[in-house]
Amino acid sequence: MSSSKGRVLLAYSGGLDTSCILAWLIEDGYEVYAFMADIGQEEDFESARKKALAVGAKKFFLEDLKREFVTELIYPAVQANAIYENVYLLGTSLARPVIARGMIAIADKEGCDFVSHGCTGKGNDQVRFELAFYGLKPDIKVIAPWRIPEFYHRFAGRQALLSYAAEKQIPVTQTVAKPWSTDENLFHISYEAGILEDPNTTPPADMWKLTSSLGDAPTSPEFISIEFKAGLPVKVVVGSETHTDPVDIFIVLNSLGRKHGIGRIDIVENRFIGVKSRGCYESPGATILRVAHIDLEGLTLDRNVRALRDQFVTIELGRILYNGHFFTPEREFVTSAIPASQRTVNGVVRLKLYKGNVVVEGRSSDEGLYDEKQSSMDELGGFEPTDTTGFIQIESIRIKKWAQANLLKGRSGVEPKDVYGARV
Repeated sequence: MSSSKGRVLLAYSGGLDTSCILAWLIEDGYEVYAFMADIGQEEDFESARKKALAVGAKKFFLEDLKREFVTELIYPAVQANAIYENVYLLGTSLARPVIARGMIAIADKEGCDFVSHGCTGKGNDQVRFELAFYGLKPDIKVIAPWRIPEFYHRFAGRQALLSYAAEKQIPVTQTVAKPWSTDENLFHISYEAGILEDPNTTPPADMWKLTSSLGDAPTSPEFISIEFKAGLPVKVVVGSETHTDPVDIFIVLNSLGRKHGIGRIDIVENRFIGVKSRGCYESPGATILRVAHIDLEGLTLDRNVRALRDQFVTIELGRILYNGHFFTPEREFVTSAIPASQRTVNGVVRLKLYKGNVVVEGRSSDEGLYDEKQSSMDELGGFEPTDTTGFIQIESIRIKKWAQANLLKGRSGVEPKDVYGARV
């Protein structure tokens, strides 16, 4: 090996930060290989390859990981209705395990001593990448430049990076800082930092890349249907077109969501490292799938199974993914419950897409948990009104005891102020 310090596989994006990191690692005595994952982002991969080699990378690796991203990460998250803080659909978090696994495979094959990334020392991704690296290869060494004082003191701001790029003759497409940073994959795109760090700043209209604004979205709705088997989307019908390939299904739903302005959110979230951050996201296809899947579960999923899944699997999987704990025993434990929860989630959901909305038009299934005659308010049969007597008797014992205890204390019940803190 020609390098005195060792061989590094760098997670390379082609942008200013990782291009400067690549040059800095070479300057510091490392032999650097560059790695890119194709996870569905709109990217000029050939241009990135040429740039990495021009900066000094010994080799460049591009891995197409779209299929495993969809089938092994996105679809289980859809089955579990995974979400973070009730809003964020985890698009960045879902991609990191796939990228890390691709990197470790190349690092092993090429005999790399180190892996490196360009994640900020204040963000979540450094945690996600590094915990994934260690979960896959416990003895791997990680170089995190943005946590190395020599690096972050030297490059205190974007202007310092631009000056370094000019010094090293690193081609930079823009010389004026973007007012935000982005991360894109097949699932979503995220925007943060820059002007977005003021949570009261309205995102400019030209920031949003994937989805139409509501004003520009079509004035006519579009009708589609999604068929699920065991909680997984297996068929999407749009007009006369039918799509069944997993990746194709997701791409088609993304296209429809983008067209109709579906999937934009703007939130302040709690980062794993202990600070709050403002993030804007576009997740068009994922939003459509989530609405359809949750609706079908209402028709097909046993209520106790659904309650347990919602309480434990949905919440915990969201936290596990967000915090970068994918390659852990707790993730294995939680995801092992997903298939059992989804056995009956079979059927078709009909949807209307219109001006940012995903409207359920109807659903059907052969699972048999829903009985129209039994549920009817207009006819008897299957479930008699007197069948509820037992339920009422059992619950009445608990309620009566509670009421009697309140009477002994001189109270007639719970006042509104006891619940809300002030009389309403």
